[in-house]
Amino acid sequence: MDKVFQNSILNDKKNNNLKTKVIFHMDGDAFFVGVEIAKNPSMKGLPVVTGEERGIVSALSYEAKALGIIRGMPIYKVNRDFPNVLVLPGDYKSYARYSTMMFDIVRRYVDDVEEYSIDECFADLTGFDLPLKMTYKQIVERIKREVNEELGLSVSVGIAPTKVLAKVASKWVKPNGLTVIEVGNAPDFLAKTPIAKIWGIGPKASIFLKTKNIQTAGDFANKSLEWIKNNLSKPYESIWQELNGVRVLEIDPKTKTVYSSIQKTRSFHPNTNSREFLLSEFSKNIEDACSKARHYKLIPKKVSIFLKTKDFKFTTASITLSSPTNAPETIVSLVIEKFDEIYSRGVLYRTTGITLQDLMPNYVSQGDLFGGVESVNKFESIHNQIDSLEHKFGKKVLYLASTQQAMKNRKVGTDYDDFDRDLLFL
Repeated sequence: MDKVFQNSILNDKKNNNLKTKVIFHMDGDAFFVGVEIAKNPSMKGLPVVTGEERGIVSALSYEAKALGIIRGMPIYKVNRDFPNVLVLPGDYKSYARYSTMMFDIVRRYVDDVEEYSIDECFADLTGFDLPLKMTYKQIVERIKREVNEELGLSVSVGIAPTKVLAKVASKWVKPNGLTVIEVGNAPDFLAKTPIAKIWGIGPKASIFLKTKNIQTAGDFANKSLEWIKNNLSKPYESIWQELNGVRVLEIDPKTKTVYSSIQKTRSFHPNTNSREFLLSEFSKNIEDACSKARHYKLIPKKVSIFLKTKDFKFTTASITLSSPTNAPETIVSLVIEKFDEIYSRGVLYRTTGITLQDLMPNYVSQGDLFGGVESVNKFESIHNQIDSLEHKFGKKVLYLASTQQAMKNRKVGTDYDDFDRDLLFL
């Protein structure tokens, strides 16, 4: 592996058109749970999940996964069906602290590190083999070892000529994997990788590509550039090039300041079973979450909602948006449709909550490829104008009619935003 990359780098010096790079991707193994075990090593080897405070499984150990537990499973089901599983609340300050320490270890060896998420980073290793007097594989092995020995965390890593291929490599062996993909052996990996597993290929695009008999990343990479341009939008052309070993996506070392999920919750007293009241509370949560998403120019692909009973039990539901949007009207209507899945007559509730998930920049919405975004664009334009008014005159100058009761209740002394958490990268 290292000899192939060394030759590529030497060629770079002779030919400016040849830009083969050595891109490194590191991915924490069950990161949240990994941090919990690093803090309390007595839990090592046990089935552990986090997410008690959200009512759904946020992360799980490989031992818990082996039992059949999945991410997003309601916590009450875990407690009921797997009584021996350790269920923990999330400790997000610790996760952020360990994330910083993990990335700082990578920066001991390379200059340009892109913090892609709380437990993932990219780095450009090109040319660091000579000053460090190590092969690229030795550099990566040392990073892995120091993360494990100093922090008690397991990570899986990949090395490849492009970011998309490096992401494929890091997922290839988990946990504690180290995989190398080169231009020469990339087709072997891509032929075995489902198209839906490729970074940047979302569920909707995956379905579309399968209608064109593209089942694997290899099928996609083997299409002609002309076919890609005629059938897909510009971002997919970049993915196609990266899968074929052509570097398009650069390492971005700037510190991240955006969210990949936003949660808004609200508790109230007295506890209630009022359908109208609870839906109004959801409406307000949605408006607040969408406002923050617009501030960061992000749109969610998924939404999850929960109700917490007076006995602190959770019921949850998930919604996949056919057209991602940060306008609340569309999301409110979908939540109303899902409401009866989590609501029961005669049960008293104390908290509502909503999480905007799988956030992405609003300029890469897949709607441009598949259409069907005209209705949400209208609402987004309206809310951009409302945001401008609120910036000038203060918050809640205007709000949805469905939020009116929640706003009135806030004024008479409810417990407002007792768990209003905005999680960087989470």
